[in-house]
Amino acid sequence: MDIKGFLKLIPKFLALLVNLLKDSRVSSTDKAILATVVAYALNPMDLVPDWIPFFGLVDDLYLIALALFRLLARVDEEVLREYWQGPEDVIVLIKKALDAASHFLPPKLRRALIANVEKEE
Repeated sequence: MDIKGFLKLIPKFLALLVNLLKDSRVSSTDKAILATVVAYALNPMDLVPDWIPFFGLVDDLYLIALALFRLLARVDEEVLREYWQGPEDVIVLIKKALDAASHFLPPKLRRALIANVEKEE
């Protein structure tokens, strides 16, 4: 799947995040991070405004995938699979989406997005 394919999955990734916010197996710290990511992705005026074609969504995808990748170290993979609304393996998608998005973002912007996740910890 190319980057455009991953960008089309953003609504499914956001639905996954929202469902994870309701799950008791996800810690309150992780829920705070996921909620911050949802708010960031829904805000059209974030670090890269959504009105900028393509790049306005790549930062959202990167942050979503980063938060989900971080969560994989804290909950069982099956928790994420339980809420995924698609035929694809969500674990594989998360890793590939993170990699794909990282190729389109400058290192400085990637560091800023990572800092958003880390400050919530």
